[in-house]
Amino acid sequence: MLRSASGTKRVKFLLLALLLTLAVVLPKQGRQLLQEIGAPIADLLSFPIQAFAALDRSISETWAGYIALRQVHEENRRLRGEIQLLRGRQNELRELAYASQRLATLLQLKERTIPSTVAANVVGLDTTNWYRGVVLDKGQRDGVRAEMGVITVAGAVGRVVKASQFASVVLLVTDPNNAVTGLIQRTRDEGIVEGTLGGRARMKYIPLLSTVQVGDAVVTSGLTGGFPKGIRIGTIASIQKEEGDLFQSAELIPEVDFSQLEEVLVITGVRPIEEVDTGPAIGETS
Repeated sequence: MLRSASGTKRVKFLLLALLLTLAVVLPKQGRQLLQEIGAPIADLLSFPIQAFAALDRSISETWAGYIALRQVHEENRRLRGEIQLLRGRQNELRELAYASQRLATLLQLKERTIPSTVAANVVGLDTTNWYRGVVLDKGQRDGVRAEMGVITVAGAVGRVVKASQFASVVLLVTDPNNAVTGLIQRTRDEGIVEGTLGGRARMKYIPLLSTVQVGDAVVTSGLTGGFPKGIRIGTIASIQKEEGDLFQSAELIPEVDFSQLEEVLVITGVRPIEEVDTGPAIGETS
């Protein structure tokens, strides 16, 4: 009985020792086994994991870039709107400056030459084919009457042919129905200036013995036509003199650019004055 108990204890001790050995040895072997088996699997699984991670980073960066670009786009649109607004204001100020400069020049002309004038704005053009004319925003209420001359800083514009209470119509010097007595500034020869179908003007009845030349300036003579003496009409561009004619004629380039006509002076009272100092005529030495 004593041996049997002793043998039982020995078996129990061996079993306990075996269990302790298994508890210590088997986990280490299991880890090694898992490492040997799991390494290739881990390598295979790492590729899609890394790909998904790279895709996620790319999506995040793209989204962040999109948000940044949207903000930049909105900012650029706002700045473009402000620039357009500033350009509009700049244009308005520039137009005001130009208008002030033109009106100041007209005022100087009025003070220097003809006190009895009325400043007017060109508000319309003739819409028919009957004549070349412009519409002014001044009429009988402002003292404007038919047959009054109209000028600008550059020279003669035309003559009032119709005046209502609040507006008036001016026939330009380039209209064939208009006639103004002209004076060749250098030679002092007189003639009649009429408009042409080509939009220029022609001076008729120049004496045959006149030494008129291309480039000579032609001014108003002050005899008829609602203009004082010395208002520039145009410059002689060509001369026609044929054998047997009693007079010469010449084509003029008008001094006024009618395509850019904005403000004018209407001569409400004509009195004899000295010729306007326009400087030496082209082709004339001072």
